[in-house]
Amino acid sequence: MANIQVNQAYYPKQPIQSVKKQEASSFADQLKQTIESQVSFSHHAQVRLEQNGISLSDQQLQQLNNGVEKAREKGSKESLMLMKDLAFVVSVKNNKVITAMKQDNMENQIVTNIDSALIL
Repeated sequence: MANIQVNQAYYPKQPIQSVKKQEASSFADQLKQTIESQVSFSHHAQVRLEQNGISLSDQQLQQLNNGVEKAREKGSKESLMLMKDLAFVVSVKNNKVITAMKQDNMENQIVTNIDSALIL
């Protein structure tokens, strides 16, 4: 049987790791990953959305996020994403919509510097 002494300090050989800190870090990492995985809009794209009276629903934003993820899986860097009557040019590596427009306004427009196109 081991000798137990009362009122004696115990010093573990290995540092004690805080479980809460690991959980907080894990939660923080998950939150950061979730936020970073959401598409953001450049100032130019926000202005274009306002000028054209475009507001996106949660479902449309989710479609856009899914499209960016698919484009990333294919190695795309800049992509044109077509969604019903809307078009977006997206920087896949930055998760950022560079510009947005209605497809009606795309007549005689040329979209350059893209390496992929997705129909959402």
